Amino acid sequence: MDTPLRTIAVVGLGTMGTGIAEVLARAGREVIGIDVSEAAARQAVASLEASTARAVRREGITERERRDVLARFRTFGDLQAAADAELVIEVVPETYEIKQQVFRDLDAIVSPAAILATGTNALSVTRLAAESRRPERVLGLHFFNPAPAMKLVEVVSSVLTAPSAVETVTRLARELGKQPVAVGDRPGFVADGLLFGYLNQAAAMYEANYASREDIDAAMRLGCGLPMGPLALLDLIGVDTARTVLEAMYSASHDRLHAPAPVLGQLSRAGLTGRKSGRGFYTYDAPGGRTVVPDALTPVAGAGAVAGRPVSSVGVAGSGTMASGIAEVFAKAGYAVVLAARGPEKADTARERIATSLERSVSKGRLTAQARDETLARITLAGSLDALAGVDLAVEAVAEDLEVKRELFRTLDKVCKPGAVLATTTSSLPVVAVARVTSRPQDVVGMHFFNPAPAMKLVEVVRTVLTGDDAHATVREVCAAVRKHPVDCGDRAGFIVNALLFPYLNNAVKMVEEHYATPDDIDAAMKLGGGYPMGPFELLDVVGLDVSLAIEKVLHGEFRDPGLAPAPLLEHLVAAGCLGRKTGRGFREYASR
Repeated sequence: MDTPLRTIAVVGLGTMGTGIAEVLARAGREVIGIDVSEAAARQAVASLEASTARAVRREGITERERRDVLARFRTFGDLQAAADAELVIEVVPETYEIKQQVFRDLDAIVSPAAILATGTNALSVTRLAAESRRPERVLGLHFFNPAPAMKLVEVVSSVLTAPSAVETVTRLARELGKQPVAVGDRPGFVADGLLFGYLNQAAAMYEANYASREDIDAAMRLGCGLPMGPLALLDLIGVDTARTVLEAMYSASHDRLHAPAPVLGQLSRAGLTGRKSGRGFYTYDAPGGRTVVPDALTPVAGAGAVAGRPVSSVGVAGSGTMASGIAEVFAKAGYAVVLAARGPEKADTARERIATSLERSVSKGRLTAQARDETLARITLAGSLDALAGVDLAVEAVAEDLEVKRELFRTLDKVCKPGAVLATTTSSLPVVAVARVTSRPQDVVGMHFFNPAPAMKLVEVVRTVLTGDDAHATVREVCAAVRKHPVDCGDRAGFIVNALLFPYLNNAVKMVEEHYATPDDIDAAMKLGGGYPMGPFELLDVVGLDVSLAIEKVLHGEFRDPGLAPAPLLEHLVAAGCLGRKTGRGFREYASR
């Protein structure tokens, strides 16, 4: 049945309901706004008036168009107003009792051909549909906040939903200028299903005192290109809301990764629900405010600071992409750099790679020709680790193999002068395991750069239980000197970024494995709904499926959580040699390697 959907009712005029009503009215639909609160209805009208006035000032619409939009939006206090609606979208509080009552009441009011949509992001659409007299006309229509700006709409089918209803609503979403993604009925659907698991792990990481809230958020913004850190995002969403979504996810999956971190319950019970209350993980200038203000947990610059050791020369062990990038970073900042490769040929290859990178910066106007020449002049190439004898800081960037790194550190221990700081760029191996093969574990620290090192601002500074305060301080000071942002974390698998990123990627693979959604739909959902610069499958193919699998195995081995076990589909692809872009095929096929 082809329902035109010209008259649409929105039940619940909170922030989301008001945003959906605006989208519909501006797209030419007659919108019936329904809320038992007169104040909420007045606020919805005022919000639409304000947003359309801004649009006129920005010349997005004319004054006449604004008046037409406002005329298409009418508010009522009773569900009877929905009698003529061809589609009803409920956005009432996230409880079964309230939503089920709304659906039961609508059954007696709307026409048999009307479609009933729930805006839930956490509750079972099937359970809500089962309470209706017409379950085939019930589906989920999950907009994202703020609805006028966010392009993603998840169209959720239950086993009872008629395909014609899905087709009609999907067509409407496209007419609204949105990108609809078809998903099945499971808590969190795609975007929130992946997002909230990640947020929960970040909260647990903070609760364990593994890293500060500032460092966790900075790590994910700078290391993954996310618009917000996870703890700041929890404050924006609402700590209580996040906990409700996670409870629903856990009740369906029984996955410990979805079991809400206790800190979420503690904050919720204390009324510290985030921005809306003025305090959550951070403290804000006022309830509903956006500005973070200092509180008792805010780091004080210079407090208890230990002076680092002087560093004028840096050694880099390795010749690959990461080693070359790190050498370039230090040389650009004015350090004398010794790059030690395994033989003259590899050293020459590294130099060519650095020269090419610098030339690219010159062509883009980011670097002068003189600065390029001076940078190259600061780099000395060597075919042996013996050349690192006089450096103040030695950074290894060799293969991610524990035995290879241990052997290298045994050599560095013999070659490097007393007092030199020895740093490993490992992204997943225990730093203490390489520190203990030396006679000076107090001088060993993790210094995890991100690829490409010249562009990425983040460095995870990993201290072991044996790392000296002055060695740790040295690395932080050097990070500042090369204009990188250091974040502190302890010596455990994945550190901050990989420990939060790769379970999220693994869960995305499990969604595809379970035929819940396609890689294309999942990538679109996370880019449009989560603000991610790349979808999980785009990222997996870029990183390399073999690299991803290795990291996930390390995380699973460290934490022993069944939810962290690598998805079998990922293991099968790696076994088949489908490693991503580098082999021409991963989750997608590529024209050339």
